[in-house]
Amino acid sequence: TRYISVTGVQTCALPILTGLPNRAYFDHRLKALSRAQDGKATPLAVMMVDLDGFKAINDSFGHPTGDLVLKEMARRLRAEVGPGNLVARVGGDEFLVLCRRSPADAGGTPSALAQRILHSLSRSFTLPHAVEVKLSCSIGLVHSPEFGPPQRLLACADAAMYAAKRQGGSTFAVFEPRMEHDSREELALQTELRQALARNELVLYYQPKMDARSGLITGVEALVRWHHPVRGLVMPGVFIPVAERFGLIGQLGDWVIEEACRQLATWRAQGLRMRVAINMSAYQLRQDSLLPRLARAMGDHAIEPSQLTIEIIESVLMDDAAVRSFSGLASLGVGLSIDDFGIGYCNFALLRKLPVKQLKVDRSLFTDIQNSGDARSVVTAIVQMAHALNLRVVAEGVETERQRDTLLALNCDEMQGFLFARPMPAEKLTLWAMEGETPPVAGGFRPSLFMDADPALQDD
Repeated sequence: TRYISVTGVQTCALPILTGLPNRAYFDHRLKALSRAQDGKATPLAVMMVDLDGFKAINDSFGHPTGDLVLKEMARRLRAEVGPGNLVARVGGDEFLVLCRRSPADAGGTPSALAQRILHSLSRSFTLPHAVEVKLSCSIGLVHSPEFGPPQRLLACADAAMYAAKRQGGSTFAVFEPRMEHDSREELALQTELRQALARNELVLYYQPKMDARSGLITGVEALVRWHHPVRGLVMPGVFIPVAERFGLIGQLGDWVIEEACRQLATWRAQGLRMRVAINMSAYQLRQDSLLPRLARAMGDHAIEPSQLTIEIIESVLMDDAAVRSFSGLASLGVGLSIDDFGIGYCNFALLRKLPVKQLKVDRSLFTDIQNSGDARSVVTAIVQMAHALNLRVVAEGVETERQRDTLLALNCDEMQGFLFARPMPAEKLTLWAMEGETPPVAGGFRPSLFMDADPALQDD
């Protein structure tokens, strides 16, 4: 290991892998430049740069390949930051950038630099064995001296970086004071979420999917909710990002699998044969334990594989390790569906090879479909492509009768949305199915969902 001498102090760097200095050296330079000279502190900017999806590289190809990625990212960062500024590696896939602010030079402003870093780090490159990868990064940017002493600047950059993560990554966020509150709120939520898993505060709601022509129910989608003892009903848009950030998404996903299978067994005991779709994250798909865990849950509750559908968002198609698990899931006999289709990465050559049975068209593509020729053209193209591949098409997020009628005319197979039914607890869905209360939507369950139905209909 090499060392860099900083005012007589030996500071260990990280040169063996990336050639970049470490956090101690970065802290020293930040403090030195932050000291007032002639009564004025040097205007500075600090960036926290975190790679999006780097863990998937290590999980899929091993740490030696991950090291090659880190070295390439470090090289690109040095090239963009340039002389006179500083870039350091402070964690596995985290980097810090320190630069002087140059408001007179638009090309040299910190925001312009952050944009160039985003572009540079998102360029694809080829690993050994001709494997091409493409990552992105999330950047938090804070200006000095507006936001206090050096250590506070680092905390602010970190808060801004996680704000960029919450926006979906592959972007940068400039620090605002509210972001500190957001970070403290996330810390509190992750502690409470850990307790919620232990205290059985989570529950699955179920939203029906409707056959477009008959209006009958083809199955339901399981959606997780959190009944917080103080906050009340917490929606997944609030706590799922927290689970992903703090490493709880795997545990949460395991709970959903087990609970969905348990509920299917309960419905079977009540004489109701149901089909349930569950959402699965890229993290879960990368886990070697996924297939045995899913098989065990189905076996423990005597669930027919055809009663389960796994929904995976379209962006997962960018993750080679996750895609490789598709064939394993298909071998278990469960159905596979691509969710949010049409708004992310779409490789049609890959789609031909995937053992999927269903595409769910994202609602943003047809919100204005009754008035937009472009929207109709896009949905028509998706439906025709899907049908050519023998895939069923589900339009999710249908809210108006005009949307329903237009989508029906375009030959969508199934629909889901508030027009038909909102997500509901299992007990309410059971009463509805058993005709114990007034149905919340028109139509009913197709006969194949009942145990005493004609056997010829059981696999409709």
